[in-house]
Amino acid sequence: VHAALRLLGNRRFAAVTICSILFSFAQISDAFVYLLLQRRYDFQLGFFPLLSLGTAIGYIVLAVPFGRFADRVGRARVFLLGHVALLVVYVLMEHGPHGWPFLFVILAIHGSFYAATDGVLMAYASPLIPEHLRTSGMAVIQTGNAVSNLASSTIFGLVWTVWGPGTAVGGFGVALVVALVLGLVMLPIRSRS
Repeated sequence: VHAALRLLGNRRFAAVTICSILFSFAQISDAFVYLLLQRRYDFQLGFFPLLSLGTAIGYIVLAVPFGRFADRVGRARVFLLGHVALLVVYVLMEHGPHGWPFLFVILAIHGSFYAATDGVLMAYASPLIPEHLRTSGMAVIQTGNAVSNLASSTIFGLVWTVWGPGTAVGGFGVALVVALVLGLVMLPIRSRS
């Protein structure tokens, strides 16, 4: 454990870890995304479990193309673009057109966010970690993300309860913009490595 945590002394690994934690904090959990979509599009609760299927289909269709795209243009660029897609989801959840077709569009964009970030982050971080600590180093990143997601969900739920869902989504949209700006500063996007 101590050897894995000492990886944070590596400036580039620390930058990736911090950026990943910031983005995880700005990410509204899937459960809240689906609740917001149910509220906006007012469909029967029996269809609620199918929303995750829409996100999963978007991910399945786009994961390999985004992976290949990241290999060509750079993993940091695709990782950041994935979070731009998430920002689009936030905007559409609050201000997008009504109607079932737009619900499917939002779910597809939500799936593209995962396709552009999940595996791409690990591929980006992997070369920064010594081989004998690679799995431990990735676990450090994922643990930070999990703790950040827990804090994020708690705060989002509290803000929704006290000030309403619109304020919660708007606040997290601002947090995501801040994370994107910091990501542009902290992650080198000029090179493909």
